[in-house]
Amino acid sequence: MNNYETVFIATPVLSDVQVKELVSKFQGVITENGGQIVNFEDWGLRKLEYAIEKKTTGFYFFIEFQAEGSLINTLETQYRRDERVIRFLTFKQDKYAMEYAAKRRAKLSGKQVEVKQENTEEE
Repeated sequence: MNNYETVFIATPVLSDVQVKELVSKFQGVITENGGQIVNFEDWGLRKLEYAIEKKTTGFYFFIEFQAEGSLINTLETQYRRDERVIRFLTFKQDKYAMEYAAKRRAKLSGKQVEVKQENTEEE
């Protein structure tokens, strides 16, 4: 199994329910085809660098996963077929990217733990 990262941008006109359905669809494509999701991040609504399909903002999502190479064609075909996705990028991680991703996940989870501890002390 190889390690991959994918980022996709969803159109900004979606409701919260539609966004959650879209994310679960692509997570399902990964898991149903033998992949394993390692990390998922919702980067939220962000401004695009340039207009895409006359839209200046989009919902960004990041998924890090392990899978066989044949899954990538299936995933990217699903991205292309879904009109709610305006851009996507998937790439295979090399050993340096895997190390960076592991450090990044540890750092993010550490921040979340610190925030939770501070909240409990205030109460």
